Amino acid sequence: MLSISNLSYFIGGRPLYENANLHIKPKDKIGLVGQNGTGKSTLLKIINGDFQPSSGEVQKAKDCTIGFLNQDLLSYQSDESILNVALAAFKETLKLQDEIEEVLIKMETDHSEEIINRLAHLQDRFESHEGYTIKAKAEEVLEGIGFKTSDLDKPLRTFSGGWRMRVMLAKLLLEKPSLLMLDEPTNHLDLPSIQWVENYLRTYEGAVVVVSHDQTFLDNCISSTVEVASQTLTLYPGNYSFYKEEKVERMEIQQNAYENQQQMIKNTEKFIERFRAKATKSNQVQSRIKALDRLDKVHEVVNDEVSVNFKFKFSQKSGRDVVILDHVSKAYGDLVILKNTTARIERGDKIALIGANGKGKSTLLRVIDGSEKIGGTRQEGHNVIKAFFAQHQLEALDLSNEIIQELAQAGSKKSEMELRGVLGCFLFSNEEVFKKIKVLSGGEKSRVALAKTLISEANFLLLDEPTNHLDFQSVNILIQALQQYEGTFLTVSHDRHFIRGVANKIWYIENHEIKEYLGTYDEYEFWKSQQAEVKASSPSPKVEKKIQQPTPRSQPEVLQAKRDLKKLEEDLKFVEDEIGKLESQKLVLEKKMADPDLYSNESEAQRTQENYQKIQGYLEKINSKWETLVDQISALQEMVS
Repeated sequence: MLSISNLSYFIGGRPLYENANLHIKPKDKIGLVGQNGTGKSTLLKIINGDFQPSSGEVQKAKDCTIGFLNQDLLSYQSDESILNVALAAFKETLKLQDEIEEVLIKMETDHSEEIINRLAHLQDRFESHEGYTIKAKAEEVLEGIGFKTSDLDKPLRTFSGGWRMRVMLAKLLLEKPSLLMLDEPTNHLDLPSIQWVENYLRTYEGAVVVVSHDQTFLDNCISSTVEVASQTLTLYPGNYSFYKEEKVERMEIQQNAYENQQQMIKNTEKFIERFRAKATKSNQVQSRIKALDRLDKVHEVVNDEVSVNFKFKFSQKSGRDVVILDHVSKAYGDLVILKNTTARIERGDKIALIGANGKGKSTLLRVIDGSEKIGGTRQEGHNVIKAFFAQHQLEALDLSNEIIQELAQAGSKKSEMELRGVLGCFLFSNEEVFKKIKVLSGGEKSRVALAKTLISEANFLLLDEPTNHLDFQSVNILIQALQQYEGTFLTVSHDRHFIRGVANKIWYIENHEIKEYLGTYDEYEFWKSQQAEVKASSPSPKVEKKIQQPTPRSQPEVLQAKRDLKKLEEDLKFVEDEIGKLESQKLVLEKKMADPDLYSNESEAQRTQENYQKIQGYLEKINSKWETLVDQISALQEMVS
């Protein structure tokens, strides 16, 4: 479907790719991985045609269509509703709908055979494009990635950049290109939306290439992994976990080959040096020199798996109770976040707060911090020293400072050597510690802000989405740091790999209350699946009535039925409008056929009768569609009543 051959791409003389090759087949699900700066996003832009390769070529099949979700779309704005923006994915179908409307208006004055045939042709194409279901499909995808039904008619410009990105993702998914390229699609999604996209991509009919730093997301939706490293592309035929295991084996083989080659080179150079001056050995010496020049060098293995050892220092330990919330309520006008809820954080708790956006996770973090006004009481324990990390901390960094200066202001009283050690753990080595904050990327600023938080000597950390903008290596470093942290922390995160690595308790907000699961994330997921199975298999309560009672529906089923009912009712209205217009045209033709003067012109009379029969035939067809919709609506009305 798409082939990359001998691709080279240079930035300011530095090779990002050299003679790289990759073949993408239909239905491939590829994860593109590698350290930040290796060129993952650049490769997607080369495939999309935004950048031109320095040499080599990208060839694609004639019927290959490409859909590309990238971070540049964050700036896209429109006064259209988000539903209409998503519906733009069905350009051809919407065009057919507009043409049908124009033909129906023309038919009020034009009853020619040509216009009737035109209508029949358009209607057949509209139905073959599943035109009656496009709105329902758009609503399903938008709601799947986190929008409420009440949001769908709101203008796109009223949403934040992250939510606008979700709309663009929905539009791409609805377009169904033969190659779907996604650059960090989970950055702006909450956990339920990430899981919905995973399920969607697993069954996606086309090929997918995705760049993501969410390891669990990659494991759940890709079937092969392509590593971007050393200016080339290396294919691993499995998901991310397979890639990690396979890479260890390949690195061992490569390191052995490197060491063997180095020994061979050393022996050859000794021979050359020893016999260079001997005329009898000149041919052998020249032969070995040429052999070394032609040698395909094996590169030494560079292990990007970093083990870190943090030495956390607390000036004092907190008391047993860190924060106690007692009958706490929090609302913004009519929007209720918390209602009469109680919770306790104890020393040593490692809590992950999870759930969908809009439930109030960040608000709860601020409530626990004490920076939000609340109803009820918040009690902070003895000797609690807090440190709060959130994305706005990146903006609070002093742009004129060097990295090491910024860290020195964290109040830890560490020496320069100690600060260098910490920065080394966060991948800032040697002279990099003297970089100005203003020249750092978003990911580098996140690492600096996290390092400041971790060395602040706080015994209670509040971390709001700490893995945003971090690559795999940086996330793993943060996991190791928090595993060695002896204090208490509460983190909001949608990164399941991160949560698995650090949390011993899971919190979530349900019915405006804080719910707690005492265990790891994997244990919580298993418990949740067991709860769902029990709920699904629970027998219906017996009812002391002779007549057969309908099977009770679960709340999610009823809510889904209500959404389906609304969509079907909208489809029914569209069909009824068409029937009304066609009935009007039929009535006009009937009046015309009742006029005796018509039959004085035999050809005109015959044409009118043929047009009448065509409209009659199409009315029968669309009335059948109407009956099907009515039956479906009736069944759903019984379900929700």
